[in-house]
Amino acid sequence: MKILVIEDLPELCEVIVEALQEEGHAVDSSLDGEEGLYKAREWDYDLIILDIMLPQLDGWQVLEELRKEKVTPILMLTALSQTTDKVRGLNGGADDYLAKPFDLNELLARSRALLRRTSPERSPDLSVGKVIFHTADRSVSLDGRPIDLTAREYAFAELLARHRGEVLSRDYLHEHLSDENDDTLSNVLDVFVYKLRSKLGKDFITTRRGQGYLIES
Repeated sequence: MKILVIEDLPELCEVIVEALQEEGHAVDSSLDGEEGLYKAREWDYDLIILDIMLPQLDGWQVLEELRKEKVTPILMLTALSQTTDKVRGLNGGADDYLAKPFDLNELLARSRALLRRTSPERSPDLSVGKVIFHTADRSVSLDGRPIDLTAREYAFAELLARHRGEVLSRDYLHEHLSDENDDTLSNVLDVFVYKLRSKLGKDFITTRRGQGYLIES
């Protein structure tokens, strides 16, 4: 999944970005509200993590502008922890609100929950035949046996599984699985397909030449 982190503290922003990347997500970041709003408008993200106390534009302004044109899930992350602030954020269109200081594992769990909400299947488990994606801990099993996937292999397979029956183009996959600094993914998609077929079955992923990839419904 592709996530945008808008957080003005460089150290904290880096920690969040690295934690999300370790889970296989493609993550972009911004250190101010103006740049963050620009990126959120220009690209389609699956989740936005938004601080409130930002330079240029604050989080309230970013949230207000985004909700005029985007339905992207937004998790507000801020030191403003009063109930009135939470109510303002939720009433303004935020999907969740986490106060600082926070536990990184809780942030990751809330992020997974918001990503599930945008999927047709909201269960923590996503089944494709005998393959089950356990999205809560981002693991996979086949016939009840755990299968070892890298974070990026998992992200690629889960994205296809959530859109099963739909052909996803290489451009779409690149956009949703690569961050702004990554230009290598388009060269390794075929490698991912090869590895996933070897681990999950040769018919798990179908290639539509000139169109993209899909998991049959």
